[in-house]
Amino acid sequence: MTFQNAPLTNAFLRLVSGNGVPSGSESNYALLKNREVVIGRDPGCQIALDAIKFRMVSRRHAVVRSISPSPDGRCSWVICDLSSANGTYLNGQRLEGCQELHSGDRISLAQDGPIFQFEYENNAHQQTAINSAAATSLTPASKYEAPTQIDSVSFTQLFPIISTGKDLTSKAFLIPGILTVVFVVLMFATVGSPQANQVIVGTYIASAAYYFIYRLCGKHKPWWILLASALGTAILLKSPILDLFIYIFRVVLPGNLPRENQEITLTELLVRMFFGAGLMEELLKALPVLGIFLISRTLPSPWRERLGVSEPLDGILLGTASAVGFTLLETLGQYVPQITLSVAQQSGADAGQLVGLQLLIPRILGLVAGHMAYSGYLGYFIGLAVLKPSRGVRILIVGYLTAAALHALWNASGAINALLLVVVGVISYAFLMAAILKARALSPNRSQNFATRFLERK
Repeated sequence: MTFQNAPLTNAFLRLVSGNGVPSGSESNYALLKNREVVIGRDPGCQIALDAIKFRMVSRRHAVVRSISPSPDGRCSWVICDLSSANGTYLNGQRLEGCQELHSGDRISLAQDGPIFQFEYENNAHQQTAINSAAATSLTPASKYEAPTQIDSVSFTQLFPIISTGKDLTSKAFLIPGILTVVFVVLMFATVGSPQANQVIVGTYIASAAYYFIYRLCGKHKPWWILLASALGTAILLKSPILDLFIYIFRVVLPGNLPRENQEITLTELLVRMFFGAGLMEELLKALPVLGIFLISRTLPSPWRERLGVSEPLDGILLGTASAVGFTLLETLGQYVPQITLSVAQQSGADAGQLVGLQLLIPRILGLVAGHMAYSGYLGYFIGLAVLKPSRGVRILIVGYLTAAALHALWNASGAINALLLVVVGVISYAFLMAAILKARALSPNRSQNFATRFLERK
């Protein structure tokens, strides 16, 4: 680095990139000797960033402090990361601990967060720098906007889509919005065709429920591999494999489900549900996940990790996708047609279609506390077994039995009372959410996890 003749004793940070910086505008933040400058979302920080705009920034993300002057009178500054969730990057490299700053260094808070440039000022311009930065530096507030003229309106302010178009897909849920419009148009197009309308409504609600889980997991997974998991389960339900499973779990094993009006004890009901619903259906839904894992093992890296199961998050994503396929086929192919036909024979076709829709909506909405919860939870253990192969068998047994038990409790509680059903549903949902949180913490790729970046708080 080359220094000017005058000793460099003052410095500042220039905000050069961020949501609050209009094109061509900059903000300067003065750095004063013997005074730390903490950057983060906490209002108490010396440089406080907007908590809504910059969720990737931790509450106390990084600190800039001066160090002892050198013999030539030059004062130096260092930047230190404060154990931020998404890291501090200096000139594109993730910062570990503290590092001295040099003129022109660029500091990024998280990989896609605001960027500051560090600059020195010489004595001739020292007072000017302090005066120009006084209004914006060291002010603990969430006003992270570059100064602009009050009456000026830029072209991009009048037509914001011009400047924010590239962020629509990543930050504004453009794809879900497009799909919603498509589903709405399809619903209009199928008015008068109840069966087609039910398929569209059910698919949309199931997709929304899955998207919720996908965002919480925070790991990118190709959409077609997730669709393959869902379709794989649907195909299994239509194949002779289902008959084999029914024979094993409901004839050989004590999983024969009770007939209507059959009097049995609660213990017997739980046992039957455990074998005939829990163990059977959870294993059936796990088969596509295991199949994708085995197929991906034959692929070279990085396709093996991208498509297959290499960690618990992969298992959760594929397991919950499998549950979507199971629930849609079971609901639209069995329960809704049965109740629709039964009511139609007694009260007419219109009443039958109405009752069918009334059954469809809660069954699909209940995915996150039902089939997705059990299958996602088992998927967590499948991924954990891959991550820790020496304990794989024990891990899989614990996950399989736990998922089957939750499934059995849900089915059995439905025959007892609604309040117990609520309790079991909440417990199942909590189990899935706990698995997702633990999976994010265990993930080898945690630094690239978009849920960790945007949903966690420091």
